[in-house]
Amino acid sequence: MTANNILQIVLYFGVLLLLAKPLGLYMARVYESRPFVLDRVLGPVERIFYRLCGICPEEEMGWKKYTFAVLLFNAAGMLAVYLLQRLQGVLPLNPQRLPGVSPDSAFNTAVSFATNTNWQGYGGETTMSYLTQMVALGVQNFVSAATGMTVLTALVRGFKRHSADTIGNFWFDLTRSTLYILMPLSLILSLLLVSQGVVQTFSEYKNVSLTRTSSYDTTKLDDRGGPINDASGNAVTEKTGIKEQVIPLGPAASQIAIKQLGANGGGFFNVNSAHPFENPTPLSNFLEVLAVLLIPAALCITFGKMVDDQRQGRALLSAMVIVLVALMTLCVWSEQQGNPRFTAMGVDQTASDSQPGGNMEGKDARFGIANSAIWATATTAAANGSVNSMHDSFTPLGGLYPMWLMQLGEVIFGGVGSGLYGMLIFAIIAVFVAGLMVGRTPEYLGKKIEMFEMKMSVLVALIVNALVKAGTAIAVSTKAGVAGIANPGPHGFSEILYAFSSASNNNGSSFAGLSANTVFYNTALGIAMFIGRYWVIIPVLAIAGSLAKKKRVPAGLGTLPTHTPLFIGFLIGVILIVGALSFAPGLALGPVAEHLMTRP
Repeated sequence: MTANNILQIVLYFGVLLLLAKPLGLYMARVYESRPFVLDRVLGPVERIFYRLCGICPEEEMGWKKYTFAVLLFNAAGMLAVYLLQRLQGVLPLNPQRLPGVSPDSAFNTAVSFATNTNWQGYGGETTMSYLTQMVALGVQNFVSAATGMTVLTALVRGFKRHSADTIGNFWFDLTRSTLYILMPLSLILSLLLVSQGVVQTFSEYKNVSLTRTSSYDTTKLDDRGGPINDASGNAVTEKTGIKEQVIPLGPAASQIAIKQLGANGGGFFNVNSAHPFENPTPLSNFLEVLAVLLIPAALCITFGKMVDDQRQGRALLSAMVIVLVALMTLCVWSEQQGNPRFTAMGVDQTASDSQPGGNMEGKDARFGIANSAIWATATTAAANGSVNSMHDSFTPLGGLYPMWLMQLGEVIFGGVGSGLYGMLIFAIIAVFVAGLMVGRTPEYLGKKIEMFEMKMSVLVALIVNALVKAGTAIAVSTKAGVAGIANPGPHGFSEILYAFSSASNNNGSSFAGLSANTVFYNTALGIAMFIGRYWVIIPVLAIAGSLAKKKRVPAGLGTLPTHTPLFIGFLIGVILIVGALSFAPGLALGPVAEHLMTRP
């Protein structure tokens, strides 16, 4: 670890925590319908929207009705994204005249963007028209993120209310999340990104002349299009010169802003934020990776404010920061060590502040090792999935930490809303285990945690674990699954394990070495994304409804304080044990085995 590496990590978390508190307090005012500046400007827009859609924001919903509204809205969005992809060849705003997307790829992408996963098995600039990027994918970037925020808000109300049959109004929460939080933040970030050179245009792709002509060998063809062979039967080749390059353009900045802020991660271009038109400068890199964790961090403050005990929010945020700082530091350190095979060959990989050294494979020289590893761990901690380097090229241990962050349940910050409600599920499990230790009925925020809440919490923890393991097992035992592996051995296994960890936890990043745009993977990963999102949302909302009906229990001598360093450490232990015990065998077969094989 160099001084520059440490400085980059400290600067990142310093700015993040500095911005989290004011944003968190602002979001609490939005959800509690207390006055704030933007309601004077956008309030008329909100009220007109309610009238046009026939929504009565004051009409409260029970948890079952709230759940039905969530599922209905997301199903409609999924269908719209699928149809827009299939029909894009005959729709406007398609200057490159791209054809409709294949059924399996369209299904995968529709599920991916509706579930806030944004897994991409396609190249954006060669597959999606401007209309599809904006109306299908861009809209889902907003509303899928807002869906996670609404579910969190409903759960928070479950903790705060007592003897109540309702947990809020989904349409009210969805509208406010989008109109007052996601849209203003996206507008600000979009303008900042445009100032750095991120493209935002409806122009056609541009053909530009190369300053130096390059050439490659191609097989010479006859008049019928067949290869021409010489007397020995070998194919005759000829030099083909490249004098021009096609430069892809599009309305990218607006989508990149919400892709980061909404923990979406879907890139406008194929290589995501490693593309210079998505991420052209070190400042744009810092702004984008800062946006990844901004709302998840701020929601911890929102939670504390809404339950009238800000210590609770700070405790959850502290647990997240401790785990992420530790794994981020280990990831940077692992990448800084370089490849031991090179060291054995006499290649000097020593790092210093003036000479980066280490493993630079798959990384942009503009960002280096530290900013690549910071992004890799932040994006996998936050269910974001965007990349500025290729995780497939990380060292075995460097790739292990991002994978493990997803396997912990995407609760170390996690997705927008979904990360915090996942963390609250672990908090419920933690207080239940603590209650068993002292022989008392566990309590959390004044509510007794009983059999129903524990059943639902365990269901949440088990669903995703089962999806990752079952999906990986099926893939490695079938021809269609193994056919997508680019690297045999432990690394190929890691590619599949990473893919199903990413899809099931609604992250969307990939090792990038797996050929996943096939019928098998489009279908299997689509199913994993669907179940991993909605079969978790349903029990979370069931817990919210159950808690709202309970009476408050005053704290007593046997009540476990849930804001102290002791509870923070206990909560981290529960999260790590669940992740370590669940996935240790898989990690041993993949990155750990590969690491041992690289030792000279």
